[in-house]
Amino acid sequence: MLQTVAVENYRSLRHLIVPLARCNVVTGPNGSGKSSLYRALRLLADSARNGAVNALAREGGLPSTMWAGPGKKGPVSLKLGFGGDDFGYAMDLGIPKPGISKFAFDPEIKTESIWMGPSLRPSCLIAERSGPAVRIRNIEGEWRTASTELRPFDSMLSELADPQAAPELLALRDRMRSWRFYDHVRTDAGAPARQSQIGTRTTVLSHDGADLAAALQTIDEIGDSDALAGAIESAFPGSRLEIHCRDARFEVALRQPGMMRALTATELSDGTLRYLFWAAALLTPRPAELTVLNEPESSLHPDLLPALAGLIARASESSQLIVVTHSAALVAHLERRQTELHGHVNTIGLTKADGQTAIVGQGMLDQPPWHWPARG
Repeated sequence: MLQTVAVENYRSLRHLIVPLARCNVVTGPNGSGKSSLYRALRLLADSARNGAVNALAREGGLPSTMWAGPGKKGPVSLKLGFGGDDFGYAMDLGIPKPGISKFAFDPEIKTESIWMGPSLRPSCLIAERSGPAVRIRNIEGEWRTASTELRPFDSMLSELADPQAAPELLALRDRMRSWRFYDHVRTDAGAPARQSQIGTRTTVLSHDGADLAAALQTIDEIGDSDALAGAIESAFPGSRLEIHCRDARFEVALRQPGMMRALTATELSDGTLRYLFWAAALLTPRPAELTVLNEPESSLHPDLLPALAGLIARASESSQLIVVTHSAALVAHLERRQTELHGHVNTIGLTKADGQTAIVGQGMLDQPPWHWPARG
């Protein structure tokens, strides 16, 4: 489980160290930095797929994503990292030294570090990168230099993870690649979730919901079918979920009281379809180590928020959750459900002062211990 996420110089996140628990809710007014924190988490996950540099480029490059407020000194540096129960990771991105390349503003990775435990200490280092050079600590505790020099846009997580030479890098990379992000699901008339699709057993719902019907059917057959039926009953009393299958094409349908036939996905309201999406994502038979939801309350009627809170609370028993939300009602319902389950909601309220995001009530002495690796 992640204990800490740290970000420096990313958009409004000048210097943010976020303590995490099992179930975390990020709240705050518009423009307080919630979306920036969500994007920073996605960038960390992208680094395990060697995609952080490209992801930054899609956002306009480092000049568009760097902190632009007062107090900016020294070299260009965007830092991302996390500390967990067993492993921690941090990376520092900057721009190339002046040269002849036309990719003069292409972000490059300056340093990376992996350590054991929640915070960086020299004695806990497992691997560190400075420029193209990487050194890795072996099982005897001795350092060896990797034979391969890394290109500035490649991460050591993707390039040097090896079951023999660097098993810790491999374990951390696979763990980060398993993180799941769900954000702004399409429910318009042309949305993939409204179309019938060829169905195969689906233990993990896709980001666009194209395999929604197959995912729900998978839960019914090999997952917790009682929890799924309970989630439907909680949201739509007296209703029953049906999965229609014709010529191997699956389609979602909902049979409601008083209706002569079940309504198919093309007929369901945006809120109903979105709730079914969250049910499929959160009741997955294969829980992720970390699941991040961005504004799950969007398009949902307030009457559905208690049912959604129940889904989130149940999912937090098997997966660490970070929920980014505007809804105070959802937070209240979630806190109530977690109390019933003898759990705890870690509410992270964000605010912004002088363009800089901060955590409400967090002073310097309240921050979790955190140290960034130094550039070589």
